[in-house]
Amino acid sequence: MRSDAAGGGPVATVAPDTLSPPDPGLTAAQVAERVAAGEVNAVENVTSRPLIEIIKTNVFTRFNGLLGMLMVMVMLTGRFLDGIFGVAALINSIFGIAQELTAKRKLDSLAVLNAPTIHVVRDGVTESIPTGDVVKGDVVELRSGDQVPADGTVIGDQGLEIDESNLTGESDPMPKAVGDEVASGTVVVAGRGWFRADVVGAATQANRLSAQARKFTRAHSDVQHSINILLRWLTWIVIVAIPVVFFNQWRADGENLAQWREIIVRAAAALVGLIPEGLVLLTTLAFVTATIRLSRRKALVQELPAVEGLARVDVICLDKTGTLTEGEIAYDRLEPVRPDLVAVAERALGALAHGPNPNGTTKALAAAFTSPDWRMTGEIPFNSARKWSAASYADHGTWVLGAPDVLIAHCEPSGAGGLDVAARVRELADTGDRVVLLARADELPDAAGPSGLTAYALVVLTEQVRPDAAATLAYFKEQGVTVKVISGDNPDTVAAVVRRLDVDPGTPVDARTLPTDDPEKLRQIVEDTTVFGRVTPDQKQAIVKSLQEQGHVVAMTGDGVNDVLALKDADIGIAMGNAAPATKAVAQIVLLDGRFSNMPAILAEGRRVIANVERVANLFVTKNVMSAVIIVATTVVGLSFPFLPRQLTLLSTFAIGIPAMILALAPNAQRYQPGFLKRVLALAIPSGIAAGAVSFLAYSDAVSFGDMDPLERSVSALVALLVTFFALLLALARPYAVWKLALVGAMVACVSLAFVTPIGNQLFQIRVTTESILDGLIFGVVGVIVVEIAYRWSQRLRREQPPPPQPGAGTAP
Repeated sequence: MRSDAAGGGPVATVAPDTLSPPDPGLTAAQVAERVAAGEVNAVENVTSRPLIEIIKTNVFTRFNGLLGMLMVMVMLTGRFLDGIFGVAALINSIFGIAQELTAKRKLDSLAVLNAPTIHVVRDGVTESIPTGDVVKGDVVELRSGDQVPADGTVIGDQGLEIDESNLTGESDPMPKAVGDEVASGTVVVAGRGWFRADVVGAATQANRLSAQARKFTRAHSDVQHSINILLRWLTWIVIVAIPVVFFNQWRADGENLAQWREIIVRAAAALVGLIPEGLVLLTTLAFVTATIRLSRRKALVQELPAVEGLARVDVICLDKTGTLTEGEIAYDRLEPVRPDLVAVAERALGALAHGPNPNGTTKALAAAFTSPDWRMTGEIPFNSARKWSAASYADHGTWVLGAPDVLIAHCEPSGAGGLDVAARVRELADTGDRVVLLARADELPDAAGPSGLTAYALVVLTEQVRPDAAATLAYFKEQGVTVKVISGDNPDTVAAVVRRLDVDPGTPVDARTLPTDDPEKLRQIVEDTTVFGRVTPDQKQAIVKSLQEQGHVVAMTGDGVNDVLALKDADIGIAMGNAAPATKAVAQIVLLDGRFSNMPAILAEGRRVIANVERVANLFVTKNVMSAVIIVATTVVGLSFPFLPRQLTLLSTFAIGIPAMILALAPNAQRYQPGFLKRVLALAIPSGIAAGAVSFLAYSDAVSFGDMDPLERSVSALVALLVTFFALLLALARPYAVWKLALVGAMVACVSLAFVTPIGNQLFQIRVTTESILDGLIFGVVGVIVVEIAYRWSQRLRREQPPPPQPGAGTAP
């Protein structure tokens, strides 16, 4: 084992007698014994919350507790219909549980179908099994891209290198030899090896890290953060309002405790209006429904807040291979330095292609060249930091295969009549083809890296551009999302592929030239550049962080182990379906079918969620402001609260709850803009003040008539309130569509039945008179005017808001 200072990683040699498993592994009987003893690496399926947490979150909330207490108090008065607001809250909770359980089943089934697998040796045979089926004592084979599933000890290695940055923070891959410990959760970046699983199950690093990465989490969410702020404010308002409301109601009833039933019922109505019982439910419902919709597009959402994060993304970093291109490369042709070198070059490529540690390049070569059956005496596997591999063969020398721009500097001149390798590489780079250089060395490279190489041939490989890539990039440009293409390939090659997609790549940057000691300069380069080539895993991570430091919300797509660090640090990590298990584990979203064309739909889903949640939040917060206004007004003038709980249930159900539920799930292509809470309050506060004021004034005016009884006065206030809220509902339903107008019409019809039918009158305690209806309508018209003005002002505020920070002018698209 030697250190490769030039390549940034260790160099491993391998002896020919270690090319097969060093141990036959457990027998079937031994595996059965360990399974029976519970010594299994079973991973709990935690793509969504467990049942008990779903129930607790939807039922045992502080607002449900307050609603339950008020319902019990109202029930004690014997006026059971006035307590139906508690039943409505319970139904909301049951509905929320049912919806989330439906999503849980879908997500869990997707997770099972796409669970990571690992290779184990049992009875002398290597087989692929789910990582959860590994048992204690299993001999596990590790290949490049695998995530180590258990803790154990290496018993055989072929240039095994493991990225332990998840545990140690050390970004350089660590070489592993026989006797070394390996920890679960780490990632194989090069070579191959075998280890014995000593620790399995919940005690391993893999299960803890995987659970942390894949579980239902409340990751940062602007919407949820804003709603939590609202809930905290409302909690304190309710706490302050409880004694005020009961005191005022007692005073309004003539300080007569004999009227305790009326005091409790009307005080409960006032307090219920301050509680946004459906807002949290509908926010969760919107996220959950989005995950179901995305699952139909073969996109597995591993964290619900990621759906909202999609709406906020303004920069998306793409890996060329596997994202813009098909990911599979094919051998095209050989360009030898001299014609007489063709035969030996083809044999050397055949030997390298059929080696023990295949990668994408060698797999493509294996399909074109047969193995010459050379006996390997040593090997240096390929890794993304070195960008080359080497192998020695008895009687056939040492051969190096890798990136031309890395190896050319170490090659001897080809001599007269030979191919000008450097010039030809530059020409081929402009075509977008992938090129690797085959060279011969005197011996395996030492710590200083390859030297004294003799170039033999350029190997040209082709990549197939995804047919949907051009349209997808055009969509991102149209939506104001800036694209950065980050690849380990030659920057000119990457730029050529980008040009084929009708995108101006600008001036591509070789990541090896990026400054490492000047963060400000790095930020400027990252801001102004579209195409980066020769990017190492650490540099991908640095580019993502640099964009975030400049205020961007960054999505990162990838499929290789070299993308793991960047995916983990990005605001939204998106793994392709053919990605390495470790890559999928850290991503918030996995494109199971690997279709890049699904990205526009995924972005649109995020925007639909955040726009709809903002829309329905306006309805709930307006009701809370309205209740606060009426409580203050009635307290100041000494009047009782205008409404009974059942009358407010009419409003909450048909003017807020049902329409909000439907609108929360509706299509909505509105672009995301920051300032969710500010915009909600900009509309909800004036609308709530208007609704509270007109209903209170209608109630006060009805009181002044003197000949109206309490129920008739309540109807006057209720009509004004309903007219104002339906005006708000119509405003929020814009732009209009037939189904939206039909929805509002149906809700108005349902409310009208409560006013015109005897059963409706009895159920909601409505006593209709011409005076009460006219009085309510007059004040309701004032509410309509104020709501329209407030809505237009809030829309102007949205238009005047500065857009999210955009990268510099050089960042087409």
